[in-house]
Amino acid sequence: MSNIVEITNLKKSYKGGFEALKGVSLNIREGEILALLGPNGAGKTTLISTVCGITTATSGSVTVGGHDILSDYRAARSMIGLVPQEINLEPFEKVINSVRFSRGLFGKPSDDAAIEHVLRQLSLWDKKDNQIRELSGGMKRRVLIAKALAHDPRVLFLDEPTAGVDVELRKDMWDVVANLKADGVTIILTTHYIEEAEAIADRVGVIAKGELMLVEDKDTLMARMGQKELEVQLTQTLSEVPESLRSDTLRLSDDGTALIYTYDTRAERTGITKLLANVAKAGLTLRDLVTRQSSLEEIFVNLVHEGDETSGAEDAA
Repeated sequence: MSNIVEITNLKKSYKGGFEALKGVSLNIREGEILALLGPNGAGKTTLISTVCGITTATSGSVTVGGHDILSDYRAARSMIGLVPQEINLEPFEKVINSVRFSRGLFGKPSDDAAIEHVLRQLSLWDKKDNQIRELSGGMKRRVLIAKALAHDPRVLFLDEPTAGVDVELRKDMWDVVANLKADGVTIILTTHYIEEAEAIADRVGVIAKGELMLVEDKDTLMARMGQKELEVQLTQTLSEVPESLRSDTLRLSDDGTALIYTYDTRAERTGITKLLANVAKAGLTLRDLVTRQSSLEEIFVNLVHEGDETSGAEDAA
């Protein structure tokens, strides 16, 4: 699969020395959904703004479809659609006119069939003659996406597209994104909702303090970094882990009715067989066994925590 966006050693510094981006390099594959995860202030919006030409990088380079965003700005920008975080729409404008206007901004000829396709794709066709002010928050988000797609871009940036919407609308938006991918659009999604990345992304990137900590296929990331927990539920209640069972990978549940064993799914041996034998030797009786996979959220938190520890160690040095 070819790369449609190539970002090389991108840096952005502001007056006073603050570094919003610290040498970010990232290749985005054509036709994929890439989720960029990071806490507020991590650099997600700065990265998107730089690629879209809203912010100028201090150094580094970006190409979109082979076009440099500085030396070949018009060609690069014509391939990009951007859906910002904020809903900034003309409240008294009709939906269809708002989308037509966005198409015209890119010098595209009038094409009612193309506008109809976009509006139908986003379930907005029956709202085409409504004024923006008459729409719900979720529908306004869809109008933002329609405006971003009006000039037929090949790359769509969604900056926190479900921020501030309820769970039902969020899942509805996930369906919209999946349909756009099926239509051949490459999608870069920034979010701090872990379940969003887990639900729809092909790859996940983690950004913290202006640095891209990793980018991996979502399933590979889960398998590589995820740990499993085995909950050994007991018929008796314990006040502490028996001395014969104590280890760094075993802890007692809060209510004292289960032993929680953490193990690496990549290891040749999980140690579960030995654990169960030792539990029996300790005179404990099993009631049930339950396994649980680490979530992407836990992996993300651990990565950011590790980054903070590394940064702290470097500062101390």
